This record gives sequence, structure tokens and C-alpha cells, in this order.
Amino acid sequence: MAIYAVGDVQGHLQPLLHLLDITNFNPANDQLWLVGDMVNRGPDSLGTLRFVRDLGTAAKPVLGNHELHLLAVATGAGREKTGDTLKAVLSAPDCEELMTWLRHQPFVHVDKSIKTLMVHAGVYVKWGRKRLVRHTQELESVLQGDNYIDFLKELHCKKPKRWKKSLEPMARCRFISNACTHIRFCGHKGKLDFEHKGPPGSQPDTLVPWFRYPQRRCTKWRIVFGHWSTLGYRRESNVVCLDSGCLWGKQLTMIQLDSEEERLWQVECR
Repeated sequence: MAIYAVGDVQGHLQPLLHLLDITNFNPANDQLWLVGDMVNRGPDSLGTLRFVRDLGTAAKPVLGNHELHLLAVATGAGREKTGDTLKAVLSAPDCEELMTWLRHQPFVHVDKSIKTLMVHAGVYVKWGRKRLVRHTQELESVLQGDNYIDFLKELHCKKPKRWKKSLEPMARCRFISNACTHIRFCGHKGKLDFEHKGPPGSQPDTLVPWFRYPQRRCTKWRIVFGHWSTLGYRRESNVVCLDSGCLWGKQLTMIQLDSEEERLWQVECR
């Protein structure tokens, strides 16, 4: 058995299949972790969704901001944006089935056997692993519940930017979702920043990358994430970023997580 993790596919199914071919991926024995943003902007979001779904338990995806956007558009809670490539998914005969499958995917995947967790964008700096899992389960119960469209209508809102236990339910959901699917930089007292998307060093002095935040809580587990294409593939302290800019014509990156040293494969995305 081998455990592989792949970066943001964003509808680039052929590079993903190429990686699985060169690594001899076997869904009967191996696992494929996907860091989210499986869809949108690329040429084959529909094929990517169907492929991952059909892998069954061999696939371990987490939700990213583009999956949430797709759910919002599909349910009428949001509108398509310039650059979206979701029409094939929205018009597919199995669209409703795919959306139901997406709504039941987690925001965090944890594997104690290799002491690794995966989340789309990062881990909020004041949460340890257990709090992260607890809060994401709270959000998952909303997304899988009867009133999930009410949450999807809130996706455009990037407030609150600081966590408080006293937040009302929908504000809690917004914060958990934004922390897991949008985080890049943090400011004073862990305040989330959503304006700056460049690489570390391009931000104001008042901000730091979330994984360099002083007294960050979740430091004892390896954290695999994507989302940050300007960061690129990077290993630093206990974090591994796998978004190497496939969307922008760069590479799609895959690593093996259960080997003594992380093995790396990259293929070009045209």
C-alpha cells in the first residue's frame, strides 16, 4: 500500500492520470489524497469529479474554495464568475448526484498512522489538531444538513476575521470555512487576511504566513495543503504545500506520504 497526495488539480484530469500512471497507482491497495480545488478554471472539471468519486474509498479528498463555489452556483446560492469552467458540471445529468457527493466530503483528513493531516489552505494558528477536527465537523454537519444553502449564500463574506467562542452559528461557519479554504497570511492576534495572495515576502510587515506565525498551535503533525499557487511546492517545518501552479501552466505535484522520505513527482500542465 502507498499513500499519495496531489496538489490542486482544478479540472486538469490528464496530468492527474499521468501522475497516477507513472507512480503505478493501484486503487485496490493505494490511497490518493487530494488537497481540494479539484474543479474549475481547467478543461475537465466534470471528468475529474467523476474520476475521484469513482475511486471510492481509495480517494481521500478535502473540500476547497472552488468546490464550495461550485456547490453555491449549482444550488442557486451563488453566481458563476469570470474564468469559471463549470458549465459541463452544471449541465451534466449526474450533477445533483455529484453535488450530493461533494457535500459529504470533509474539510480535513487525518491519518494517525503517518501523523499527517490534510486541509485545503491551512490550519488556523490558534487551533491544534483536535480543535481543528472538532470545528470542521461542526461545519460539515451544516453542509450536510437540510439548511446547507443558507451557509452557501454566506460564502462571499470574509468576516469575522478573528475566532471567538461566542460567535453566532453562521459566523462560526464562515470563519471555519474561510480559515480552512482561504488562509494565507495572518496578522495581530491571528487575524485572517484575505487581500494578499503573493509569495512570502510580498506582504506588509504586519502579516506573516500562517505557518510562520509565532506560537502556532498545530506543530507536531505534518500538514499537507494547497491553495497557495504563488507559494508553490514547499516543505518547511511541519508543512508541505502542493499547489505548484498547475492552473497557471506550471506543474501538478504529487508526493508519497508513507515512505521514509517524501518521494516527489511533477508533470507539466499545458
